[in-house]
Amino acid sequence: MTENTSSIVEIRNVSKSYRRGSQTIPVLENISFDIPEGEFLALMGPSGSGKSTLLNLLAGIDSVDSGSITIGGTDITTLSETSLADWRSLNVGFIFQFYNLIPVLTAFENVELPLILTSLGKKERAEHAEMALNAVGLSDRMTHYPGQLSGGQQQRVAIARAIVTDPTILVADEPTGDLDRVSAAEILDLMGSLNRELGKTIVMVTHDPKAAERAHLLLHLDKGVLADVRT
Repeated sequence: MTENTSSIVEIRNVSKSYRRGSQTIPVLENISFDIPEGEFLALMGPSGSGKSTLLNLLAGIDSVDSGSITIGGTDITTLSETSLADWRSLNVGFIFQFYNLIPVLTAFENVELPLILTSLGKKERAEHAEMALNAVGLSDRMTHYPGQLSGGQQQRVAIARAIVTDPTILVADEPTGDLDRVSAAEILDLMGSLNRELGKTIVMVTHDPKAAERAHLLLHLDKGVLADVRT
């Protein structure tokens, strides 16, 4: 990926390693690339290639050993832990493989949850949550609990929760990995729609070539190094 003046994400010379006992295990080595605003990027690679680590770095969940990550004009590698948490709550929407919904909360309450810590009042939170659920086609399931929903519907709730704060980027970790073929296709259709119609920038880790085909850009990682890029 070449540098782009409209890039929403700029990754420069990022390296990351982990300690395992007395060993230092390198995971990412001197990674640099840009993601243009409004792109849909898929990250692929074998287990241990560093793709999930890279996703966590982009989401501000983990920190780099060296290099910089700038998202929406903010170099998140310079932020304190408190500032990073505040930034993450407003700028990153998470979509997980196993949904991570709270079973005792309704679909509406799960989606509203990220808004609780914002300055929005109760009425505004409700409006935002309803709009997000409507965007994923679940306006008729707002009062249902996760256990009353199919896997595909639960993932839709999770996506609504991810977009309810209107984040700068959406990061998705194997979002179709726990779904059957039909439900997976529906979720990928939805993510494509969010990208096209709402202009959401999406970064998705996947093992599924069919899922990766939905992305506009495909980045391969191999042993912590960029192997190739498909545009």
